[in-house]
Amino acid sequence: MKAQPRKRILIVEDDPHIAEGLRLNLTIKGHEASIVADGMAALREWRNWRPQLIVLDIMLPGIDGLAVLRHIRIEDERLPILILSAKSEPEYRVKGLSYGVDDYLSKPFHLDEFLLRVERLLTRSAWNHEAKREDREGREGAGIAKLGDSYRFGGNTIHFDTFTAHGFRGEVKLTEQEMRLLKVFIANRGKPLSRSELLEMGWGYVGATPTRTVDNFIVRFRKYFEVNPQRPQYFQSLRSVGYVFDHDDR
Repeated sequence: MKAQPRKRILIVEDDPHIAEGLRLNLTIKGHEASIVADGMAALREWRNWRPQLIVLDIMLPGIDGLAVLRHIRIEDERLPILILSAKSEPEYRVKGLSYGVDDYLSKPFHLDEFLLRVERLLTRSAWNHEAKREDREGREGAGIAKLGDSYRFGGNTIHFDTFTAHGFRGEVKLTEQEMRLLKVFIANRGKPLSRSELLEMGWGYVGATPTRTVDNFIVRFRKYFEVNPQRPQYFQSLRSVGYVFDHDDR
């Protein structure tokens, strides 16, 4: 039987005994595993190492696993993520599923079951990757532009690959922070979001962070994208709630 290629698996777990045990068994299975012990380190390793699967605990120092999950899902909807947590209550499972987790396994767990779930997620991910490649090749062969490089609303276009936007006032250079927040709004189009949710999903901030930070970004977006920033059509305020991004383009 042909040997399967090694997969990069990121283990996000603050219990060193559990983390080392997972790494040992994943390595025996032929994978390459890396360990981080907190949420911010998980986001850094995800960006730099580009794992092909993440095993994610919920209770972590700094930002928790659910915030890590939400942050990743803004930019990557396909990366397989398995939550492995002592939080077995239905509310945590529901939250995990609603935020886009692929599988949820409660501690204590059976090692063989964990390894089978990992292999299943990796296999499904490989199928999805192949289907995505074939779809992209089919679209490009038919002369259709790749999806995901830009987003259009009204007379505005956001270019994710070049960090630029074109609107009523010409070209705008976007910062990384602006782009992250725009992706949050686009991913949650039509959904009211509080300032604290925007801070958490956009940058992983939790706790006592000045909410005026979000307000300042909204002022910029209205200047970039609204015909009349004083009467916004797209980036709307919701009293006592926060903001909502929406548009009628179809």
